[in-house]
Amino acid sequence: MLPDEIQEELPQHQPRYLAYSYKLSHDDGRVSYPFVFIFISPSGCKPELQMMYAGSKLSVVNSGGFTKVFELRSVEEFTEEWLIEKLKFFR
Repeated sequence: MLPDEIQEELPQHQPRYLAYSYKLSHDDGRVSYPFVFIFISPSGCKPELQMMYAGSKLSVVNSGGFTKVFELRSVEEFTEEWLIEKLKFFR
């Protein structure tokens, strides 16, 4: 699924963790599949839920072995353009 399609499946007012493998085509013709961890914590969600997710995020990242970790404050921010821009740092 593309980020825009996943965006439709995510709740608007609840935090979520997202482990996502994305097909990234590089300028030199190579293709890679970065595995990223995204913590989505929308504004307006219950503070208890935000605290619970934020408090356990590091444990999830460490046990999953993620090296590409990003955070978003709204589901609408999760787009293919946003992800490509974030992954440019790792090229």
